[in-house]
Amino acid sequence: MATSISYDEVEVGTELPARSFPVTRADLVRYAGASGDFNPIHWNERFAREVGLPDVIAHGMFTMAEAARVVTDWAGDPGAVVEYGVRFTKPVVVPDDGAGAVVEVSGKVAAKLDGRRVRVDLTATSAGQKVLGMSRAVVQLA
Repeated sequence: MATSISYDEVEVGTELPARSFPVTRADLVRYAGASGDFNPIHWNERFAREVGLPDVIAHGMFTMAEAARVVTDWAGDPGAVVEYGVRFTKPVVVPDDGAGAVVEVSGKVAAKLDGRRVRVDLTATSAGQKVLGMSRAVVQLA
């Protein structure tokens, strides 16, 4: 781990730079290919609606990974993230309108832990709705 952020310089309440992540149907197709998750709710509008969804939805793990990017970008080293977990609260609906959806992610240092680690709490929303709950990462700092 080669994070350049010093534990001694970080305070509880420190805000991480917020990010916006556009999500298009093409992104979902690429993610399906990379992950092997070809569930039709992620690419077939008719099927998604038949099972009660409003439209095609993003893969939960795709959404989770985008949120984690806020932490890894801040830490400067993906290996510095020693724990990460979320609860999926709402799906990210991705319309086929050329624009798709946007996932907005912000983070804040919520606690300083032992061993030069901090807990970062994340907030992830799309279309004004919280899409991840209990989104937390533990980061090992220098």
